[in-house]
Amino acid sequence: MDIDALYETAMRMVAPGKGILAADESTGTIKKRFDTIKLESTADSRRDWREMLFRTEPAMSEHISGVILYDETLRQKAKDGTPLAELIANTGAVPGIKVDTGAKPLAGAPGEMITEGLDGLRERLAEYHALGARFAKWRAVINIGAGGDESVPSQYCINTNMHALARYAMLCQEAGIVPIVEPEVIMDGDHDIDRCYEVTEFGLKRLYAELFEQGVVLEGTILKPNMVISGTNCATQASREEVAEMTVQCLTNCVPASVPGIAFLSGGQSDVDATAHLNIMNAGFDLPWPLTFSYGRALQAAPLAAWGGKDEAAGQKAFNHRAKMNGLAALGEWDEGLEGRGQDTASPEWRMHVRYRQNSKRALP
Repeated sequence: MDIDALYETAMRMVAPGKGILAADESTGTIKKRFDTIKLESTADSRRDWREMLFRTEPAMSEHISGVILYDETLRQKAKDGTPLAELIANTGAVPGIKVDTGAKPLAGAPGEMITEGLDGLRERLAEYHALGARFAKWRAVINIGAGGDESVPSQYCINTNMHALARYAMLCQEAGIVPIVEPEVIMDGDHDIDRCYEVTEFGLKRLYAELFEQGVVLEGTILKPNMVISGTNCATQASREEVAEMTVQCLTNCVPASVPGIAFLSGGQSDVDATAHLNIMNAGFDLPWPLTFSYGRALQAAPLAAWGGKDEAAGQKAFNHRAKMNGLAALGEWDEGLEGRGQDTASPEWRMHVRYRQNSKRALP
């Protein structure tokens, strides 16, 4: 295991002002998204969509540090014959790969899930490394019980998922691949933000215990957590400031400072909310690790609608915008006015505003 190489890759993945594009949708998931624009999902149409994103400038070179790919995409070539992984690497971003095979019902635990894919993983990782992947992703799915049911998630569910995440992470590092560990607490439900905090903290503490017990080198990992947020059906939705403060508090209580960085999932938030929450955390708190994004839908929904299967220029324009907005949020330099007015971020007035925000950082809650 080359720890220095793992650390170097991890630091590239959380470079200032950059984040990760999650383009690892399964064939079934991307078909559903293509259905919204009435486009048939074929190997060629999936390649065209992703190639269009990977060729978008300046988004890729200035705001994207890595791209998570699906197995099919890692093996595909662009129209000109260039492997898509090479196309990504040429922009300066790191190619990565989703390696889990999906979440399935957890035996003996109704309403709970376990992520599968450990069988044969060592061999697949060796192949993925040869194909150019230098990091991987594994997503655990943690549901919160409805109607105040505190039996979900169970200790059994948390233990089995975090154990699997640690096994995956150790195999990745053995193969020279940086593992993204993703214990996602699902935002669907009627739970409030306090319950989300409890479950997120519970899961993260168990995760880091498992990583330690299995010998995973934390300096060669990236955490991809959910933000602490109200359930989608909760009658009381927490403010953006409350989401940021509770997320920071939870991470500070659970995540060792030796972790190179944290790249949030968007988890079904609106594009602007996902950006705003990240920005408040970066602008408002001094933290031991960089906070950035690893967004899928929050980076792709607007470009997909604009592209519509045919308008490449419109799709790239939309992707450039969302990548730039999130890149600014990763620096704590985003403002909602930029979403509509296209404010000049190089202007003296804007830079003065940024310096004021940075000088006004609060202590941790």
